[in-house]
Amino acid sequence: MQRRTVIISATAAAVVAAFTGLIVWLSQPSYDDVVKECQQALAAQMKADGEGRPDACQDVKDDDYDAILLNAAFQNLPEKDRKMLDYYDDGSINDSIGDDTP
Repeated sequence: MQRRTVIISATAAAVVAAFTGLIVWLSQPSYDDVVKECQQALAAQMKADGEGRPDACQDVKDDDYDAILLNAAFQNLPEKDRKMLDYYDDGSINDSIGDDTP
C-alpha cells in the first residue's frame, strides 16, 4: 500500500509540474511579438532623438535588428528624400531610373 501511495504522489507531482511548465511556456511572448515591441520602441526612441539599442530589442537577433533599424531610418526620412530612393529598375538603361543631372 505504501509503494502505491508513493507512485501516485510522484505521478501527480509530475503531472502538475508538466502542466505548470506548459502554462509558463505558453505565456511567453513569441519572437514576432518581441520584434513588434522592438519596432515600436525604436520608433519612439528615434522620435525622442535617443541613441543605442532599446531594451525591448535585446532579444532580437542582430540581423533582424539591423533590418528593423534600416526600415526605421528609412521611415524617418522626409518624403522628398524617400522618393529619391523609390524607383523601379527594369534592368535596361531608359527612364526607369530618374537622372537629375543636367
